[in-house]
Amino acid sequence: MLRVLIWILTAMIAVAATALVALPASWMSPLVERQTGGRLALGDPQGSLWQGSAFVGAAPGRSEPVTPLLPGRFAWTLSPALLLGRVHLQLSNPAALSQDVTLTGSWYRWQLSPAAIAMPAERLAALGAPLNTLQPSGRMTLSWSPLQLSLQGNNLQVSGPMKLDMDEISSRLSPIRPLGAYTLAAQWNGEQADLRLSTRSGSLVLNGSGRLARGRLQFSGRAEAAPGEEEKLGNLLNLLGQRRSEGGKQYIALEFK
Repeated sequence: MLRVLIWILTAMIAVAATALVALPASWMSPLVERQTGGRLALGDPQGSLWQGSAFVGAAPGRSEPVTPLLPGRFAWTLSPALLLGRVHLQLSNPAALSQDVTLTGSWYRWQLSPAAIAMPAERLAALGAPLNTLQPSGRMTLSWSPLQLSLQGNNLQVSGPMKLDMDEISSRLSPIRPLGAYTLAAQWNGEQADLRLSTRSGSLVLNGSGRLARGRLQFSGRAEAAPGEEEKLGNLLNLLGQRRSEGGKQYIALEFK
């Protein structure tokens, strides 16, 4: 009888190990959607939980396919040491990442290695209004220093700086191409990030600051045309917000609450 029980236990362990090794990559998609508040999803996941690939896109509606948001496919390799509480994940995508990214740590605390990710601004239209109306174009690069991440309950905590550089940004609603070059700096502290938007050059001047907390954006800033460009940018500025005046000079208030 004891021998039979040992055989049964051995068989159960073998089945469980096989199931873990064969976990499909599609199991990652609900996790991505949940951690991004339903904004992002994995498209066409292939392989397994331990070694697979997928593209990153805007989360679709119930009957819509995932629309690619970032170029190329992200390939990952996850060490089986995860089962012992040690995380080592390597992520690669030559079409988007400046270098391979590694995530190391325990089940609840990790460090993300520094890198940068490039994305054509045209793909932002997939995120819906108002970007699908503005139809932006240009180059965007998101970079970060080493980031510290942790999981507290169901909430992801992030610590460290990030920067989004936007170059040669244009819109189909403006005859001026490009409109300018901009930088959005973010300092993460837990579930919130302090934001600062600045203009490096261009005819459309954007500045402001705010905070992103638990997926909710609070931002206060202003948009205005460089001297001599007011008429050409009139239609675009009217779509960005309400007109206000200060010192006899008009600007557009950028308010998100």
